[in-house]
Amino acid sequence: MFATDVDGVLTDAGMYYSESGDEWKKFNTRDGMGIKLLQKAGLITAIVTQERTRLVARRAEKLAIPELHQGVMDKLSVIRDMAMRHDISLRQVAYIGDDVNDIEALKAVGLSAAPADGLPQVLKVVDYVCRQKGGEGAVRELAEMLLEVRQPRLR
Repeated sequence: MFATDVDGVLTDAGMYYSESGDEWKKFNTRDGMGIKLLQKAGLITAIVTQERTRLVARRAEKLAIPELHQGVMDKLSVIRDMAMRHDISLRQVAYIGDDVNDIEALKAVGLSAAPADGLPQVLKVVDYVCRQKGGEGAVRELAEMLLEVRQPRLR
């Protein structure tokens, strides 16, 4: 299973508002393709975020992400529940997060990662720090790494 946070991972952590109160988030299409490639390889994909917005639901729908969990205060609990429902261990879960509310989940999974611009407290506990920043290809970088490990290229 591959699970990701949203703000600061799939986005650049910016919150954009118009005068009329509309909210925007910028998603990276390459990250989206990384998620699609993981799905094609048979991984279950998930979004686990504290935010609750229609924008995130639309992005999950567009990418056909089967596990969308918004408004989550205890991310580890949700990830444990998903793992149990899909009959996998936490060691079979890769999770990428960038902020303090991700730390407990990051410590519990089999492979933890953070974008290059994750908070220092997060960068200290993860297995892998991406070269790319949040919203700038960190998810794609991790996806490609996972795919390489699952199916090494013939040399």
